Amino acid sequence: MEKGVEIKEIVEKMDLKNLTPEIEMEGKKVEVPDINRPALQLSGFFDHFDAERVQIIGYVEHTFLETLEVERKEKIYEELFSYKIPCLIFCRNLQPEEKLLEVARKYQIPVFQSEQETSAFMAELIRWLNVKLAPCISIHGVLVDVRGVGVLIMGESGIGKSEMALELVKRGHRLVSDDVVEIRKVSHDTLVGSAPEITRHFIELRGIGIIDVKSLFGVQSVKETQTIDMVMTLEDWNKEKEYDRLGLEEEYTEFLGNRVICHCLPVRPGRNLSIIVECAAVNFRQKQMGYNAAQELYRRVQENLTRR
Repeated sequence: MEKGVEIKEIVEKMDLKNLTPEIEMEGKKVEVPDINRPALQLSGFFDHFDAERVQIIGYVEHTFLETLEVERKEKIYEELFSYKIPCLIFCRNLQPEEKLLEVARKYQIPVFQSEQETSAFMAELIRWLNVKLAPCISIHGVLVDVRGVGVLIMGESGIGKSEMALELVKRGHRLVSDDVVEIRKVSHDTLVGSAPEITRHFIELRGIGIIDVKSLFGVQSVKETQTIDMVMTLEDWNKEKEYDRLGLEEEYTEFLGNRVICHCLPVRPGRNLSIIVECAAVNFRQKQMGYNAAQELYRRVQENLTRR
C-alpha cells in the first residue's frame, strides 16, 4: 500500500475551496497525520519547524499577519513556502492577501480555505488522517459486528468462517469483511478493520459461490469499518486438548503491536457456533461494564467453602 494521502482527497473530504486552482495537485501527498499552526514561524522562528505537516491558519495567526509591515510579511511568506509544506489552509473563511498567494504560486504550494472554525476543523482532519495513514496489514479472516462488538473470526481455510458469518448476518448482525480483513492501527488502543474495496459486502460459500450480502439482506446487514475487540479462532475438535471452561484467565493475540482478547472455539458437529459467538460478544460487553461471570462464580465457591 502506497504511503500518503493525496491533497485532492483532503480537499474533497474537508470540502475546501481552492484559492490557487492554477497549481497542479496531482502527486502531492501528505504523509503524516499531524498538523501544525505556524504561529512561531510567522514571527520568524523556524527552528524545529514541522514542514511535512499540513499548515493551518486560524484567526489568531491571520490577525497577527495583519500587524506586520509589508516587507516583514513578504520575508515570512518566502521562508514559509520555501520549506515545501504540503499545503496551507485558512479556516473561518479567512481571506489571505494576494502577496501570500503570489508566493505560494512561486513555490507551487496549494492554498485552501475552509468555512469551519479552526479547532473543529483541526480535530476532524487529524481524526481522518489518523485513519487514512494508520499502519495497515491484511489477514485471512472474517470480521463481523456483533451487537456493537467487533469479532474477528480466524481459522484454517474451509473450516466454516464464512458460514458462521452468514448465520450471524441472518440473526441481525452486520458483516464488515469476508476472506480478507484490512487492519489499521489508529491508536495505541484501537484496531479498525475493513474490507478491500473489491470484495466489500461479498461472501464466498463453497458449493454455492459468491453472494452479495448487501443485496440479499439489505443495507442494515453490512458495515464499512469496525473496531476489532475480540478474536475467535476456529479449529477442529481435538479430544486430546484441554479447552478453557471457566474463562478466569484471558488469552491474547497481537496485531501491529496491539493486544486483542482471543478465544479458541473447537469445531464439532452439533455445536451452534453462531450462538457461542453471540454470547461471547455480550459477555465481552458485560466485562467491559465491570461484571465477570467467571469471577462471580469463583467468589461464590470461595464463600461456600469458607462457611464449612
